[in-house]
Amino acid sequence: MSNEREYQEKKRILFFGLPWTFTKYTIGQEILTIHSGLLKTEENYCYMYKVQDVKLTTTLVERIFGLSTVICYTGDVTHPQISLTHIKNAKEIKNFILEAAEKERQKRRTMNTLDIGTGNTEDIE
Repeated sequence: MSNEREYQEKKRILFFGLPWTFTKYTIGQEILTIHSGLLKTEENYCYMYKVQDVKLTTTLVERIFGLSTVICYTGDVTHPQISLTHIKNAKEIKNFILEAAEKERQKRRTMNTLDIGTGNTEDIE
């Protein structure tokens, strides 16, 4: 028995928060997928272990309709910033992404490495 969880959410238009767009987000334990488009479709994938940080933003209009935007900062070359725009349950999804990303990094034995820019260039030759 697996306790894996997966979220599916649609990008919503701000007018009444209705899902009348052609963008669907699937957030699983190992991968985040964005499927968008009607005539020309595009799928964008990001492995959870590449997610470095997550930010939750909510504008006044989003708050009125119970929506928020989750922004994922990743180590992915093609999409270093992935936005899950105008979604419901954003706080729960943000927390899920943070936990899943950490679990995947531990599972793969990878670290979240960033250049913190110490400014010390003496050691570089």
